[in-house]
Amino acid sequence: MRRRRLRTALTTLALAAATVVTVPAATPPTAGSPAGPPSGPDWSVAMVESTMARYTPSSIGGWSYPVGLYLYGQYLAYERTHDTRYLTYIKDYVDRFVKSDGSIGQSFNSLDSMQAGRLLVILHHETGQDRYRKAAKKIVDRLAGYPRTSDGGFWHADTASRAHQLWADGVYMVNPFLVEYGEEFGDSSYTDDEAAKQLAVYGSHLQVADGLLKHAYDESKTAGWADPRTGLAPEHWCRAVGWYSMAIVDVLDGIPQNHPRRAQLLGVFRKLAAGLEKYQDPATGRWFQVIDKGARGDNWTETSCSSMFTYALSRGARQGYLDRHFQAVAHRGYQGVLAELSVGSDGRTNLTDISVGTNVGDYAYYIARDRATNDFHGLGAFLIMNEQLRGD
Repeated sequence: MRRRRLRTALTTLALAAATVVTVPAATPPTAGSPAGPPSGPDWSVAMVESTMARYTPSSIGGWSYPVGLYLYGQYLAYERTHDTRYLTYIKDYVDRFVKSDGSIGQSFNSLDSMQAGRLLVILHHETGQDRYRKAAKKIVDRLAGYPRTSDGGFWHADTASRAHQLWADGVYMVNPFLVEYGEEFGDSSYTDDEAAKQLAVYGSHLQVADGLLKHAYDESKTAGWADPRTGLAPEHWCRAVGWYSMAIVDVLDGIPQNHPRRAQLLGVFRKLAAGLEKYQDPATGRWFQVIDKGARGDNWTETSCSSMFTYALSRGARQGYLDRHFQAVAHRGYQGVLAELSVGSDGRTNLTDISVGTNVGDYAYYIARDRATNDFHGLGAFLIMNEQLRGD
């Protein structure tokens, strides 16, 4: 995470004093407004204002990774705009779950449940309140005894139905949190190594010859979806691959240049990027729900993964992880996602064609998933992408 290093008394006082209200959505700011990009509307501000108008911190949902993803994207918008309402909203959400003594009523028995831990690190960074450190440490302590595959990969969940399974989704749920936790609390030696190891282990199992990743791997090869020879899931589900794409960028950003696993991770990322370029839809710039089967008439382009890939390819090219031509690939993706935005008669933004939450399945299962509007998977991914590419 590219956070500001300065924690100010002004921010702390604003957080303590501010009262969050449901704000009316406004027409997206146009070029020339203080928060506006070089041209066109500020879609991050429009989306955050619209979402804050739809939900209060109490009604937005429980402790979950989709809400955590969205609020992380809202934090990125806060970092740029310095609108303290955005940060106060995040704090009010988190404070529903974290008590003043740092206790948090979560068992953290799945990787999904750990993703919103990024908000704990953010709030410690912004406020200095030790309760957020204590709550975040509960996740790190849970990982010490968390079940793993024989080569050290975290199971997707500590349950019988997920035993021995690695899902590409899971690397985003825990590893960006780990590197950010290490940076914030001076524990990077462990957290960087663990995060890099997880990306490497998952990549070694899930990545196939065309560079794409299968959705999941079952070491026991007993899951109904698992190939009895390889243990792999049958398809390349786009958002699972999107989670991995964003995670590998965030981890590469966080670990040292001389980290021993860096070259391995770069190799995985470059192969993946080549696969994504190959399967980008030339008509829309987006990517399909089942990535490599876009020629099938019932397949459809999915907005959340398209945002994730666009972010990862743009960031990768800018950071030198990928060849510079991937900036153009990302730009096509960005324009494709922007085409899924609209403004309703109420003045609020809408983002369409977002797959709802999904388990591991076959082609027919993925294609039949509901195509939601304003699902938090899509809103969060959009904000992360837009803060990377706005103005391009």
